[in-house]
Amino acid sequence: MSKSLSTIVITGVTKGLGRALVDQFIQLGHTVIGCGRSVNSIKSMTNSFPENSSFQVVDVSDHSQVQSWAKDILSKFGPPDFLINNAGIINKNSALWNVSEQEFSDLININVKGVFNTIKEFLPEMINMGSGAVVNLSSGWGRSTSPEVAPYCSSKWAVEGLSKALAQELPEGMVSVALNPGVIDTDMLRSCWNDSAGMHETPDVWAKRAAPFILNISPEDNGSSLTVS
Repeated sequence: MSKSLSTIVITGVTKGLGRALVDQFIQLGHTVIGCGRSVNSIKSMTNSFPENSSFQVVDVSDHSQVQSWAKDILSKFGPPDFLINNAGIINKNSALWNVSEQEFSDLININVKGVFNTIKEFLPEMINMGSGAVVNLSSGWGRSTSPEVAPYCSSKWAVEGLSKALAQELPEGMVSVALNPGVIDTDMLRSCWNDSAGMHETPDVWAKRAAPFILNISPEDNGSSLTVS
């Protein structure tokens, strides 16, 4: 899918998988544009990375913020070759009937509506360009279920369905996939598994495999549910 060097937009870059992917993509020489909600982390990344990258404070659940961000980025960098929807949160371990309405809404707004918001604002220009990949981060819990994480499961099953339906709408030569990153030792996993998460690889180790895997996604993968291997 990628040219020798690509322009990559990625959400949720201030920690975890997003931050690790940023490091890898920049090491490989690509132009990386990212967003996150942590003001301090975005400031630090802006000071640490090259001028051909861009990091801004954006809440993907807020359409007006995403709209302004996309307008700015598209004017400066043009359409991305890869749009990676990575931003996500997980609920506190709890039976579904004990989850608050606010927690459920916040999760759906970020994990599902956030994906819609970025696609809505970036994809039309990618279509005009005639190429590009939409990579929506899913989860093993988007293809299976476990107790006490029903809100998270519901959001990732939604991402899987959204990705497949979008794939049917895209013109030839473009691609939409749901990507299960695998099991990685992140803050989100530790919120569920506590110290048992430490049995799995760190985001930095994972990203060394994941970045090339993503860059090799091609139109032949359109509509697929992929897993980083």
